[in-house]
Amino acid sequence: MSRPGSRRPGRALRTALAAAAATTLLAVVPTAPAHAASGAPAASGATHLDAVERVLREVSPGLEGTVWQRTEGNSLPGAGNAADPADWLLQTPGCWGDPACADRPGTRALLAKMTADVAAATRTVDISTLAPFPDGGFEDALVAGLKAAVAAGHRPVVRILVGAAPVYHANVLPSRYRDELVAKLGPAASSVSLNIASMTASRTAFSWNHSKILVVDGRTVISGGINGWKNDYLDTTHPVSDVDLALNGPAATSAARYLDTLWEWTCGRTGLFDNAWFASSDGGDCRPSIERELNPPAVATGGIPVIAVGGLGVGIKDVDPESAYRPGPVAGAADAKCSMLTLHDNTNADRDYETVNPEENALRALVGSARKHIEISQQDLNATCPPLARYDSRLYDTLAAKLADGVKVRIVVSDPANRGAVGSGGYSQIKSLAEISDVLKARLTALTGDKGKAAAAMCGNLQLATFRAAPTATWADGHPYALHHKLVAVDDSAFYIGSKNLYPAWLQDFGYIVEDGNAAAQLDRELLAPEWKYSQATATVDWATGTCRA
Repeated sequence: MSRPGSRRPGRALRTALAAAAATTLLAVVPTAPAHAASGAPAASGATHLDAVERVLREVSPGLEGTVWQRTEGNSLPGAGNAADPADWLLQTPGCWGDPACADRPGTRALLAKMTADVAAATRTVDISTLAPFPDGGFEDALVAGLKAAVAAGHRPVVRILVGAAPVYHANVLPSRYRDELVAKLGPAASSVSLNIASMTASRTAFSWNHSKILVVDGRTVISGGINGWKNDYLDTTHPVSDVDLALNGPAATSAARYLDTLWEWTCGRTGLFDNAWFASSDGGDCRPSIERELNPPAVATGGIPVIAVGGLGVGIKDVDPESAYRPGPVAGAADAKCSMLTLHDNTNADRDYETVNPEENALRALVGSARKHIEISQQDLNATCPPLARYDSRLYDTLAAKLADGVKVRIVVSDPANRGAVGSGGYSQIKSLAEISDVLKARLTALTGDKGKAAAAMCGNLQLATFRAAPTATWADGHPYALHHKLVAVDDSAFYIGSKNLYPAWLQDFGYIVEDGNAAAQLDRELLAPEWKYSQATATVDWATGTCRA
């Protein structure tokens, strides 16, 4: 089978793609802010959030408050001045320019922040991540924080939820991790209520929890893409580059409510042959709603507007019954399938799936809201196909429309040399950047109806490269640079940091879209600029240097 984009689409497909791109842009770029009449925040000049919120209210109105929510009054630690260090931006390893990476200030800051947040707990500590359970320095940070909270006279309720891929994580046992934590906590364990679970939402649709969240008392949160795995992030000479954000305020409550949503499903499926496994330190039952029961809504701590947005993957909820959303046919969806072995395509061909996974439309809306430039830093844009669909057709259509309109687009993905099995060492799913540029070229040709115009738009507005963290082609130990970001930024104004990949992946995910000029400037200075400084040498397309090998 030829690669996507290796043949020029026929006229019918070109017409359909052009119409789809136009429809997509009309859907994601509102002419005026749209807020629900009841309980919706007033328009605040956050034009990118307005665009995203409009789409969320259309697609998933019934999930507001449990899977997505817009809040005002939030703060990002250290974001008050764009010139100051960004304490809210938590990067691993944070050793830009140093291939030996012996000193890892970003990793130290992350672990210190985790410990400090947990130490401040008075009621709850809620953790969500991908299996296996946090270990090494990540586990040590949790234990140190809990000991400090107990020493301060508190008795926190702790929930830890991991998503488990079938078979691959068959040995991830909540009871074993509970016993390990009890041993490490020592005398403090008697003052901590541990609730540990592992879940798989759907074995046949490859769906499990993939969110990475640490919420304390429903008022502070750390969230993004970082897994608590010592072998990938800490005890290695080739650490994974990743990013979380730290946030205080009402948006932390949004994350807490999302975790209650996942636990409600999990607690109802802990039978012997069911899809979840549970263990507690006190012999108590699974607790599906500790956030609602124990924590009041967080108070305002600043003035930053935020949209918290997640997804339920497959298996937790079939459809949002309040949604009247009716998408048209997705042009190019057939091209996203690579063989007869490809599973049912939720990303490109399932309206009900969209209504319970609002993050997918939210990310397309964020990209569609850009007027000047877009920066995408991701592990991949294309999935492993089969069994999944190859890519999100509407995302590519939106990117193509932006390129055709003269918007500058930068895409950095993990080095394909990381391609391998899922897990440590498997931080890429493509063989070359051509897999991305071929699809973009096909979409641009379909949109413009002219190969020459498509090439001009791509070469004149795109930057496409593989990730490097230093001037050398690999880490000092010879391993390629692995990128695990799930990051989208637009117009020096708004950005998404979370666990949701831009390629098809039907998991439970969560992240934040933030609109704040100071924070966006810090993100650019401390992450996007150094990333491009070292990655630019790998670019196959770069409008700034005239490179266009696509």
